[in-house]
Amino acid sequence: MEPQENWNASEKSKLLQPGPPPYLDHSGYPPPGSFPSTSGYQAQQYGASGPCGQGPYPGHPAVTVQPAVYLTNIPLAYPLPDYLGYSIFTMLCCCLPLGIVALIYSINTRNANMSGQQQIAEKNSKMARFMNHIALGIGLALIVGYIVYFVVVVKHHHKTSP
Repeated sequence: MEPQENWNASEKSKLLQPGPPPYLDHSGYPPPGSFPSTSGYQAQQYGASGPCGQGPYPGHPAVTVQPAVYLTNIPLAYPLPDYLGYSIFTMLCCCLPLGIVALIYSINTRNANMSGQQQIAEKNSKMARFMNHIALGIGLALIVGYIVYFVVVVKHHHKTSP
């Protein structure tokens, strides 16, 4: 495909890209890398002269890049109880819905213990214990109610039958 007749390549190319900035002599500035690092780490410069002869932009100081700091959470030295076994027992044997809630709090307690979050572990541990106690109480009440019902109704009905 050929360009149109009134096409002027030099005129159109000026519209697409701006020209380079004018050269400014910065003889009053110290050379890059001559400033001591105040952080204690060895300074690494972005835009410093490299193998391609590139440097910082005129009028802009070199940027010093600090090394990344990684924070790691360590497990608690004295982990709080997570009541995981108690939660599984109450879930399977006493009250399924409250046992599931207690199991979730137990797992969250274990995760908080492993990530070093003591306040969250304390809160979840107390809630897991509370939910387990409630589930156990409901389960025991249902078992006692069933035994009383069986003894009173079924045995009494059996004795009165001819």
